[in-house]
Amino acid sequence: MAAQNKTRPFGMRDYFGYAMGDFGCNMSFALITNYLMLFYTQYVGLELKDWAWIIIVGKVWDAINDPLIGGMVDNVSIGKGSKFMPWITIGGSSLIIFTTLSFMPIASMSYIFKVIYCLAIYCIWSVAYTTANVPYGALHSCITNDPSKRTNLSTFRSIGAGLAQVLTMLLPLIVYDKDHNLIGSRMVYVALVCSAIGFVGFMLVRLLVTERVAAEAHDKTDKMSYLKAIKGFFTNRPLLAITAVSFAQVICFMSMSTVNVIIFQSYFHNTKILAAANIVPYLPLVVLMPFIGKITKKIGKKKLVVIASSISLVAGIISCFIPMDPTATSSLIIYMGVLMLLYTSNAVFTIILWAMVVDCIDYQYEKTGSRDEGSLYALFSFFRKLAQGLGSALSAGLLAVCGYVESLGANQTAQTALNIKNMYLIVMTVGVALTVVVTQFVYNINKDRGTVAPIDIEPDPAPENFE
Repeated sequence: MAAQNKTRPFGMRDYFGYAMGDFGCNMSFALITNYLMLFYTQYVGLELKDWAWIIIVGKVWDAINDPLIGGMVDNVSIGKGSKFMPWITIGGSSLIIFTTLSFMPIASMSYIFKVIYCLAIYCIWSVAYTTANVPYGALHSCITNDPSKRTNLSTFRSIGAGLAQVLTMLLPLIVYDKDHNLIGSRMVYVALVCSAIGFVGFMLVRLLVTERVAAEAHDKTDKMSYLKAIKGFFTNRPLLAITAVSFAQVICFMSMSTVNVIIFQSYFHNTKILAAANIVPYLPLVVLMPFIGKITKKIGKKKLVVIASSISLVAGIISCFIPMDPTATSSLIIYMGVLMLLYTSNAVFTIILWAMVVDCIDYQYEKTGSRDEGSLYALFSFFRKLAQGLGSALSAGLLAVCGYVESLGANQTAQTALNIKNMYLIVMTVGVALTVVVTQFVYNINKDRGTVAPIDIEPDPAPENFE
């Protein structure tokens, strides 16, 4: 008991510290997601077809290294006192280097050099990102064992990610010229500043977060095999459901974010308002965050996702039939309103996703007696990375089908711009339809789970409690 009393009670410090981890991840990830395609196609000069295969190969490698690094986190101890913190530090410091190198101004180099450099630096960046993100995600289940507090941790994780997104959303004010084209030469400095700020977030995780649920130690004479982890993953029905929904959300929302930039470049011809327009879809997330704990406690996470996604589905279907004149201010307002409603599904899912993943890890523990946080989280992340690759390639392919010509930048034809706008709305609508169906009929944790007995839990008096 004396040892237990030395553990700091769970409180707001943990919430804020954990939020800073996803802030650190997203200061790099949001920049890569929103600007790397534009940088390499509009500034460096890669053809869209080459970008498509590069991003597929890069994301396949990104997905493969997730379970490899997850297994390393589970089985290799590189520091004292924490299973996860040393890995987070290594990954966070590496992101400063490789995020900056991802935006080197190589437009004057030969075409083959550009292709090789783009593929190589993206693959290296993905290893750095995974080294930070996988242990950070697995850390969630070791901070507290209280289900409501885990939901709140997921909410604060979304707040951290959202803060990084807001900061990167302001970049259009400085990275586009008066003709709405990307100023590629500035991006290396932007990348350096953003990744350095993100590293501060990782350090705050180490400083502020306390691990109270002891991570499972695997016997060195009986290393957990990847086959065992994979079998556990594919027999975990709720985790498979969440993986499928996340797969759809990543493809239809996250991977399409660059398409929205192109819409403001070539359809509305207004990149200055893009900073404000990028914030509008996240308003549902901001509004719901303070109440998410009470809502999920009352109706459960599953029902909340289904209700929010049904609202988005109705809005998406209607939006496909609304005419929008790109020269009319009213059309711009309608478009941003539609985005806000469509993103309601994505906002709710984003807020509680990681709490649902932790529920699935607890489900695994009940079934097998083994938590395997690092490996299960890594396998989940594996499929998210595959979705990012497929989604990026799909967006490039659909842009080509719509008639997009990368060398024209913001000067696409009116018909091409209209095609791109319609395609974007249809893809998001399909994404929320899949979210409703899979969550309702496959995910089988209907209400918040009670406390699942973990391995060696410290008491959690938690005088502070975010509701």
